[in-house]
Amino acid sequence: MYKVFINDKPIILTNKVELETNFKNYKLKTVNIEKAIKKLQQKDIQSIRLIGKNKDKLLKRFLKLLPNVIAGGGKVYNTEGDILFIYRNNKWDLPKGKAESKETIDKTAIREVEEETGVKGLSITKPLEMTYHIFKRNGKYRIKITYWFEMKTNYNGKLTPQENEGITKVEWLNPKQITRAMENSYANIKELV
Repeated sequence: MYKVFINDKPIILTNKVELETNFKNYKLKTVNIEKAIKKLQQKDIQSIRLIGKNKDKLLKRFLKLLPNVIAGGGKVYNTEGDILFIYRNNKWDLPKGKAESKETIDKTAIREVEEETGVKGLSITKPLEMTYHIFKRNGKYRIKITYWFEMKTNYNGKLTPQENEGITKVEWLNPKQITRAMENSYANIKELV
C-alpha cells in the first residue's frame, strides 16, 4: 500500500477493495485523476482509494497519471540529536527541493538542505522512505516524488533561511518541540518524522 497526499488527505494505492464509508473507491486502470482529486476536496471524503490488481505495479501505474517532479531532502540530526526544520508557507517542514538535470538524488538532497538552511558539513547516514504528494502549478496537477535521506552534521553556525523560497525560519528542534511542530506540518512529514 502507498499513500500519496493532497494537502493532508491521502490517495491510497491498494489491491484490497473495502466498503466505502468516508472514502471513495476507483479502479486505478480507469480513474479520471482530476475528478478523483476534486472528489477528495469534498468535506465528507477523507481519502480516495485507487484499486489495482497487481500490488507490485500500483505505484508505477499511478505515477503515469500525472507529470512527475523529482526532489531530494534531508532529515538532518545535529550532535545533540535535534532535527533541522524549516518554516515555510506557515507550516513546519523538512528541507527539500527539486533535482537539477544530471544531478544525483543524494547530491540534490545535500544541496537543497544547504541552500534552504545554511547548514554545512552534511553527510548521509542512510536513505529513508520516499514520499509522494500532488500539487498544482500553472493550473496543472503534478506528483512530487521526494527521496529522503537521514543526514548528520557537526555544524553549529548560523542558520540562514532561504527567503526567496518562502522560508521564514530555520531551527533545530528537540523531541518535545517536534511534537508541537507536528501539529502544524504536512501529513507526509508527520509520517517521516
